[in-house]
Amino acid sequence: MYEKIRALLKKRNAILLAHNYQPPEIQDIADLCGDSLELSRKAAQTSAEVIVFCGVHFMAETASILSPEKIVLLPRTDAGCPMADMVTADALKNKIQELSSSEKPVPVVTYVNSTAAVKALSDICCTSANVVKVVNSLEENEILMVPDKNLARYAAMHTDKKIHFWEGYCPYHNLLTGMDVQKAREAHPDAIFMAHPECSPEVLQLADIVASTSGMLAHAIQSKQKAFIVGTEIGLLYPLKKYNPAKHFYPASLAMECRDMKKITLEDIIKSLETMTPQVKVPEDIRRPALKAVERMVSL
Repeated sequence: MYEKIRALLKKRNAILLAHNYQPPEIQDIADLCGDSLELSRKAAQTSAEVIVFCGVHFMAETASILSPEKIVLLPRTDAGCPMADMVTADALKNKIQELSSSEKPVPVVTYVNSTAAVKALSDICCTSANVVKVVNSLEENEILMVPDKNLARYAAMHTDKKIHFWEGYCPYHNLLTGMDVQKAREAHPDAIFMAHPECSPEVLQLADIVASTSGMLAHAIQSKQKAFIVGTEIGLLYPLKKYNPAKHFYPASLAMECRDMKKITLEDIIKSLETMTPQVKVPEDIRRPALKAVERMVSL
């Protein structure tokens, strides 16, 4: 199957991207692994004519936003993101109107884990790694952040600005509790605890390190520490162990498994490359303003 996929990728002049939460067999065959925006940016710089995105729908949309001339394939269209689905363009328009004064609309900072239509209504995007820098780059003292309330609360801890947050969240990061962390620490007293900013404030207060998935990977590689409790989706354990074979990694909770991130199979990739479907294409009237919000972030 690996040989067949590689042959099809070559035939289609395609690049295969895998998010850090994808199953091991998907990560092993991918050309690039990483965070969603990081993958889309790197793919845009290649000569590939086709992007096969092993992730979820908003990630394929981001690839389309950054590479409109390329064909973007998402092997499973039902691979979605519950958090991204918690905010719609219409609901965001209403919220902007509610919070805006007659003189000036409230600026919107949108997490990249959102739909293209929501990005298109935003002033600037952010990632879990750069959210504080993005928030503090704005002149306004009052902003709206969507869709992740936990990421917004994390940013609020590092700024003097007033942040209005959306009542969205990642179901898997949000379910991790302080008690889960304490149990993991009791089981692994020599380990340090790394938490993703999508976790609740209660959990982040217990963290030794707060970082994105790529940030966790980088920290684990550079650190002299030998043991880590990992407070993010359990798919990250595979690359952590792969790049740090002499170190130990323990999940903060085995319940942190995103079902959508585990939907794509090797068979799905083969079928997608053979049929060149399903394709994800963001319409130009949405792509252009969404790209502007992403580019404003990248310029920082």
